[in-house]
Amino acid sequence: MDSFEANKIFGAVLGTVFVVFGGSLLAEGLYHSEVPETAGYAIVAAEAPAAGEGGEAVAAVPVATLLASADAARGEAQFKKCASCHAGEQGGENKVGPALWGVVNRPIASHEGFAYSAALTAFSEGGAVAWDFEHLNGFITSPKGYVTGTSMGFAGLRDDADRADLLAYLRTLSDSP
Repeated sequence: MDSFEANKIFGAVLGTVFVVFGGSLLAEGLYHSEVPETAGYAIVAAEAPAAGEGGEAVAAVPVATLLASADAARGEAQFKKCASCHAGEQGGENKVGPALWGVVNRPIASHEGFAYSAALTAFSEGGAVAWDFEHLNGFITSPKGYVTGTSMGFAGLRDDADRADLLAYLRTLSDSP
């Protein structure tokens, strides 16, 4: 091989490197994206209860105090968070969660046709415990904190006013509210 052939090979390699790196610089200049101020969305996740906690953690404000200023119309707006997994209409089908028509004062883990988690079934004590406002308030505050081992993936409603409005709306979901 003479020096002319070696120069052609060296030039071809050098030209290829130039095209690849030049193309990468050009593409970076054309398609450059700025780093956002905040990275994505803030995801509120339920905190796992510490060892020895869980079971029946109740919100600090008594439910009677919450319900005194509750508004079912505002609760209907809060229910939209629930509607992706629960039906609210009479005769509604079970979705990911059971239908919530008539849930207030219904025995826990008793809706027909829904397979409840073992933890919620045990919590219901065979249907002896009902979804009264105290239990609903505690469960909606933090489902996994209130019934350890439940399969409900919702993080809970921490705001007292939002939770009270939702409880007032859940009460309207029955034949005789």
